[in-house]
Amino acid sequence: MTTPQPPNTSRWPIWLAVLGMLIFALPFIGLGAYLAGLGGSWYFLLAGVGFLVSAVLTARRRLEGFWLFALVIICSVIWALVDVGLQFWPLISRLFALGVLSLVVALVYPTALRAHGKAHIAGSYSVAGVLFLALIGGFWGMFQPHNPVNGQGPGLTSVDPALAQKNWQSYGNDAGGSRFAALDQINRSNVSKLVPAWTYHTGDVALSDGNGAEDQLTPLQIGNKVFICTPHNNVIALDADTGKELWRHDTNAKTKLWQRCRGMAYFDASTPLIQPSDGSTPVPAVAVAAGANCQRRLFTNTIDSRLIAVDADTGALCQGFGVNGEVILKDGMGDMPDSYYSLSSPPQVAGTTVVVGGRIADNVQTDMPGGVIRGFDVVTGAMRWAFDPGNPTDRAAPDSGKTYVRSTPNNWAPMTYDPSSNTIFLPMGSSSTDIYGVERTALNHKYGASVLALNATTGEEKWVYQTVHNDLWDFDLPMQPSLVDFPVEGKSVPAVVIGTKAGQIFVLDRATGKPLTHVEEVPVKAADIPNEQYSLTQPKSLGMPQIGAPTLTESDMWGATPFDQMLCRISFKQMRYEGLFTAPGTDLSLSFPGSLGGMNWGGLSFDPVHGYIFANDMRLGLWVKMTPQEKNAPTASGGEALNTGMGAVPLKGTPYSVNKNRFLSIAGIPCQAPPFGTLTAIDMKTRQIAWQVPVGTVQDTGPLGVKMHLPLPIGMPTLGGTLSTQGGLVFIAGTQDYYLRAYNTADGSEIWKARLPVGSQGGPMTYVSPKTGKQYVVITAGGARQSPDRGDYVIAYALP
Repeated sequence: MTTPQPPNTSRWPIWLAVLGMLIFALPFIGLGAYLAGLGGSWYFLLAGVGFLVSAVLTARRRLEGFWLFALVIICSVIWALVDVGLQFWPLISRLFALGVLSLVVALVYPTALRAHGKAHIAGSYSVAGVLFLALIGGFWGMFQPHNPVNGQGPGLTSVDPALAQKNWQSYGNDAGGSRFAALDQINRSNVSKLVPAWTYHTGDVALSDGNGAEDQLTPLQIGNKVFICTPHNNVIALDADTGKELWRHDTNAKTKLWQRCRGMAYFDASTPLIQPSDGSTPVPAVAVAAGANCQRRLFTNTIDSRLIAVDADTGALCQGFGVNGEVILKDGMGDMPDSYYSLSSPPQVAGTTVVVGGRIADNVQTDMPGGVIRGFDVVTGAMRWAFDPGNPTDRAAPDSGKTYVRSTPNNWAPMTYDPSSNTIFLPMGSSSTDIYGVERTALNHKYGASVLALNATTGEEKWVYQTVHNDLWDFDLPMQPSLVDFPVEGKSVPAVVIGTKAGQIFVLDRATGKPLTHVEEVPVKAADIPNEQYSLTQPKSLGMPQIGAPTLTESDMWGATPFDQMLCRISFKQMRYEGLFTAPGTDLSLSFPGSLGGMNWGGLSFDPVHGYIFANDMRLGLWVKMTPQEKNAPTASGGEALNTGMGAVPLKGTPYSVNKNRFLSIAGIPCQAPPFGTLTAIDMKTRQIAWQVPVGTVQDTGPLGVKMHLPLPIGMPTLGGTLSTQGGLVFIAGTQDYYLRAYNTADGSEIWKARLPVGSQGGPMTYVSPKTGKQYVVITAGGARQSPDRGDYVIAYALP
């Protein structure tokens, strides 16, 4: 029998508490029962029943409703701690919304006491006060970085003036792709004083013509000039101290889709070449004809399949190189619709040879252009050799009417050159189509997802090392290999280091391609595609840290609220997931990390003075399902690398279409717990993570694409490279928020950031002006991947 309610006691607070309980109870019961039926956690169902009974009792003005609610909340806290421990972001996902409801219920409880004629209500207000403080603490904690790996990174060693960097001459600074600057004018102690020194607008705004253009550039600097290229391959020279345009060559390259220029290559005919140390034929010196232009020349690939050489002093096309400064790269490629073959990564000058690969569009059809790699004379543009992965012994161009072998593995990412051995190292992709391997040949298997070493003068194969067998995940090698001196049993061994989309780091002997750290063939499972050539083992680099590639469990599912977390749990339990190498099949399966990474084309930066590498990553899973292909299905455009979010994309020439999309909550947030992107320092002596920190905030993104304008440092997917310096700094801009940041290499602490007008996918670089002696840090900003905001900025920072 209920106690009559005094006339002066309002009933609406009671109904507010009841409504709050029902908001949680009904979805928890309905969806929680479904989750439990899938073999998932019973918590949501049981908690939902508890909230429902609490709501009914409270509606009847029974105090037992409040007491039962408190018991459910206490049990929820215990469950959350058992489920995820003391990890901040997973706990916030499970408890913050419940904490808000608990505060409302605690504030309503005195009204219920008064309705029962009870006067002792101070205790309930005390509980409300504690809950309020806990919520304030939780909200404050959202603005603090969490779950870093704390450790000790490199110290400081002053730059020897004789070894100081003079130019940023290659995509990765040096031909070995270190992305390291032996400069320390800007350092840990003064980086906080950096200010913009100059800004330049290219006039080429990414996405301005709707062709999928993006700015992903790392500029070059030689002497008093900074060189940039735009998404449409326009080449521009700027004054290194003022940013004033010195010359401009408008290539205006266009394709229907997938337009970008990540960098260029530079050659100076007056620079002595290094004598190879491996006994191979010395690279001959070259001379530009008297009176001809282009003593110093820039090379750019274009997205419409040209190799262009321009005078680094004037911007004029190099006469004598190809035809009017251009070599047409479509020759020998056969049928090649627009966007099926394009070049977005820079060419590589290797001695007196300029080498190009090319991107073959993903998941279009089995009959695609081949992944041939070609070397051209840096002065004449004459082709010296072609390495055809489908015909590796023949270095010549195909006879008239014939083509390079079709649909072979390709080299789309930046390559590396070792002048001491005259070797070029190429990260290789997979043969078309990316996730269907039934028709792959033995050579496709050999070269797919591998590091390939070639003689730069002849194109002769030296060795090949594969990182994924019969790649069905689009885990092609995405980045420029880095050349490092790697410590092995007290000796320094010349090595190649490369990160992968699968979150692996491989360290290979530069001379032989053999792993220098422990790599194990681990067993994996097949899926259900008939006649697929499944490999039942895959190489896993266990001797080096794995970055952003844990094996997920249901407890790793996340969401901004318990509701989307519960939906992510349901999605997870509905999918087949067997760890890193879960093969795609006709059922719904999960690939984590997905084909974006792990690590991607931004590459590693390497501090050779102290022996550390710095890696940035993204953690975005993909769900995948292969379905029978409909008759007369249209051919995919080939523009989007992932073919995600497009529905069922036909794999022409196979029986299947593939449907892929990012594994996101209903709010558009990755379904696994943060961080979604990190910056990691790895000590190459111990082969351990020295520190790891989340990088990036949700300030310029958010649920359902709505900007949150809150700098919550959960760690965002990164797409773009890093720059490490001898001043003890790592710079990065490739996050979803609009900042260029500097981190202390000693401990990973963020010690400076500058707001950019739009996001950046570019690689930061730095140089000292030979005219003024001032050090600059330069970044391009054309827009972050998931943001609609686009621009055409080149910004230089310096000390005031």
